[in-house]
Order: sequence, then C-alpha cells, then structure tokens
Amino acid sequence: MPETAETTLKLWPLALYAALVLVTAAGMLLVSYVLGPRQNRGRPPEPYESGVVPTGSARPRIAVEFYLVAVFFVIFDLEAVFIFAWATAVREVGWAGYFEILLFIAILVAGLVYLWRQGALDWGPVAERRRAREQAPEE
Repeated sequence: MPETAETTLKLWPLALYAALVLVTAAGMLLVSYVLGPRQNRGRPPEPYESGVVPTGSARPRIAVEFYLVAVFFVIFDLEAVFIFAWATAVREVGWAGYFEILLFIAILVAGLVYLWRQGALDWGPVAERRRAREQAPEE
C-alpha cells in the first residue's frame, strides 16, 4: 500500500470527528435560530438566575483583607506542596534535607509572625477598634 494511502487511512477518523463537530455546531445554531424569539419583547436583556430579578451592581467592592487571606492561603498551600514533595524523598536527602526543610519552615513561620505583629491578620470590628485606640491622642 502506498504511503499516502496509509496516511489517509490513519487520518480519516480525525477528519470524520472534525466534520461531526462542525455539523453539530451548525445544527445547534440553526435550531436556536429557528426556535428562538423573533423580536425583543420590550424588556432589556438581563441575566436570569433562578427567576430572581438581579438587583444592585454586579461589581461590588471587596475589602482588601479578602485578597490578603487569598495570598496567605496560596503561600501556605505552596508550603504544604513543598513539604509533601520533601516527604516523598526524605530518606534520600538525609540530614541535609531535614535541616533544609526546617530552615524553610522557620522562614515561613518568621514571615507569619511578622505579619501577625504588623496586624495584617487582624481585620474586622475588633481590629478597627484596636487601631482607633492606638491612633487616639493620649491625654
């Protein structure tokens, strides 16, 4: 069998799949066009969520503390990934690897203590009262 015929024989399922994808997409668009509404019924288009009419803005302001929590989560989640990776190779790395992971954890704990002392982990009403008390002029 010639090489081009063999290649064609190998690739025909891929061509059939691509053709079926195109026919399916075109069919869905055609059915949507045929069965869809022909005119605007006087209401502005709005998102539909369980029959509840949306109120307010779709872009509310989010406090920066939530972003801080997300960043802290990512940092300590990556720490867990590195520790699990180290745990799989703990016998091969020996004492040097043990001291390296202790140093790694110590650096992260030092960063956590620093954030805690700076007040990065304090937010909400209690933190606001504490900051107001610290900023109040002493009598």
